[in-house]
Amino acid sequence: MHHVILGAGPAGVTAAETVRKHAPDAKITLIAGEPEPPYSRMAIPYLLEGKIEEHGTHLRQDDAHYDDKRIEYKRGPVARVDTTSKTLTCADGSTVKYDKLLIATGATPIRPPIKGLDQHGVHTCWTLEDARHIAKRAKPGVPVVLVGAGFIGSIILEALAKMGVELTVVEMGDRMVPRMLDETAGNMLRRWCEDKGVKVITGATVESITSADSPAPKPAPAATPAPEPQKPGFFARLFGTAAPEPAPNPAPAPAAAAKPHGHPLTVTLKGGQSLPAALVVVAAGVKSNIDFLKDSGIDTGRGVKVDQFHETSVKDVYAAGDVCEGINLSTGHNDMLAIQPVAVEHGYIAGLNMTGTATAHRGSLNMNVLDTLGLISSSFGTWEGVEGGDSARMVDEEACRYIRLEFKDDILIGAQCVGITEHVGMLRGLIQTHLPLGVWKERLIASPARVPEAYVAVMQSAPLHGPSGPRVAVPA
Repeated sequence: MHHVILGAGPAGVTAAETVRKHAPDAKITLIAGEPEPPYSRMAIPYLLEGKIEEHGTHLRQDDAHYDDKRIEYKRGPVARVDTTSKTLTCADGSTVKYDKLLIATGATPIRPPIKGLDQHGVHTCWTLEDARHIAKRAKPGVPVVLVGAGFIGSIILEALAKMGVELTVVEMGDRMVPRMLDETAGNMLRRWCEDKGVKVITGATVESITSADSPAPKPAPAATPAPEPQKPGFFARLFGTAAPEPAPNPAPAPAAAAKPHGHPLTVTLKGGQSLPAALVVVAAGVKSNIDFLKDSGIDTGRGVKVDQFHETSVKDVYAAGDVCEGINLSTGHNDMLAIQPVAVEHGYIAGLNMTGTATAHRGSLNMNVLDTLGLISSSFGTWEGVEGGDSARMVDEEACRYIRLEFKDDILIGAQCVGITEHVGMLRGLIQTHLPLGVWKERLIASPARVPEAYVAVMQSAPLHGPSGPRVAVPA
């Protein structure tokens, strides 16, 4: 039996290890789309901050891990999947046959419609190669523009700010992290960042990125007097690129030497505002890597659709991780939940089912936690609430503390917090178990801070075999 796993992120690696554990004699091939050893993208900010070396981003620290597990590691993206013949065609033209296939190809950054995205000094922050480029330019004191203040953007914000750059964040939404936090929480996070020296511009769209080192205009004819030399501008003074005063008949200027921080850039917003930058980092969201599945017969939407066993619409083909529309525990519907804990969860369930250990997955909890310059924010479940539901809020603007609870009938279905960490585990437990709150619903509406009391009371009265959390997998 040949198990082929496309993608060497957390989902793919977990699946490969699970297959090996439950199928000791199976052949396993792990195909990576990047030249690096399997690594965690969530570790890249720590790499930029200097907290870890590149090896510290690797998912498994032992270099011999995959050989020891008898997992064949192949580098290079796959261009096509033929599910009829069970054959993969790689970008280099080689082919691989499979008996069971897992698609765990993850996601890739979205390229927003901004002129100049291909300029030197404009990068995403998604790969180790991106991190290397950013580290060369993001020196203390240099101006950096971060495009996007969503979940990924806010993680990058933390790293850039700690690197000591002069940081400006541009977010097209009306608040920071709009898919995770409501207006109150998002604006609280913005004020916190501004108090820490980060400039945040919301409700703004970047129109273009231009370089100050674009080719100079052709010299004027000899009969035309040379123009009066002008004082060097801001970028020239900052980066030492001011040209010497021209001679009466100047010779063609030699090619400019490489600058320590790359080409100075100008970021222009809709409306005309301009921002100087030595580096622009684009974090405008991600999309699933599914283009290569065209004509494969595999059902896709925003990602690859799966059932409760993580099998796709095609027999013997499974999906996991950021590429996968897994089951959302809160709604029961397929959804994109692109966070690393969910990817690991998916990989484990898929690996079990690929080996014939039929295991149903009840779903993953939509959960996000951010640490932004010392302020913790989090959201769980259906934090935006549902029609006809009830809500409770507690706000302390001065202390940067906020909690919002959302109910459907007498069940807590969602929550978000800013500056409150003591309730995180208990909120998650109440939401993922779907246990009825009884009298504690009204008590929480009256005083949301009573979460610990509610948790203890509800859990003590819960049946021994109640609803299961998202990590519980049950043999079918």
